[in-house]
Amino acid sequence: MIFGQTKGTEIEKQIAQLAQGEAIGGAMYYALAKIAKEKFGLDEVAEEFIELGNQETNHGAFYAMLNGRYPYDEAEFWKMVKGLSKAEYKGEGNVNALADKLASLGIDNEAVAQVREFARQGKHHGEATKAIIDKYAPKDDDEKSTNKPVYVCQVCGFEYVGELDKEADDYKCPICGMPKAAFKIQ
Repeated sequence: MIFGQTKGTEIEKQIAQLAQGEAIGGAMYYALAKIAKEKFGLDEVAEEFIELGNQETNHGAFYAMLNGRYPYDEAEFWKMVKGLSKAEYKGEGNVNALADKLASLGIDNEAVAQVREFARQGKHHGEATKAIIDKYAPKDDDEKSTNKPVYVCQVCGFEYVGELDKEADDYKCPICGMPKAAFKIQ
């Protein structure tokens, strides 16, 4: 398995830069697809850009795995999925608040409607990940009974359950990449 093979090596930073660049590239190709379709009516070009964006996103995921950015341990994997699910639910309200702000600034109604759709999709992502958790995650009855502290990323809403201080100083939110300092105890 490729997981974590470059973590702690002399090329770890280079791999992290590649992961970030590929993720940005994926977003760029999706943006180009929207422009090609909506502005110029180039549906075939849009489809090709979407495929390129999918590939770039896959490349970014590979590099992130190579560096061990996401948890490979089963308990940590499910901990992350649970935090992600809660963040997606919380994101719905934050994204709708952004849509309200856009509307108050007189931003185009189509853009506001698209942002509201993103909020709806975020809620769906929360529901979908919750269904995955309910069906596949090992039951962790003592998670709530042990009263573990919950730290919330102030940027994306990801919840870290447990002792965040035990993480390395360079710990970053697995969703948005913010440092430990962005987390506040709930």
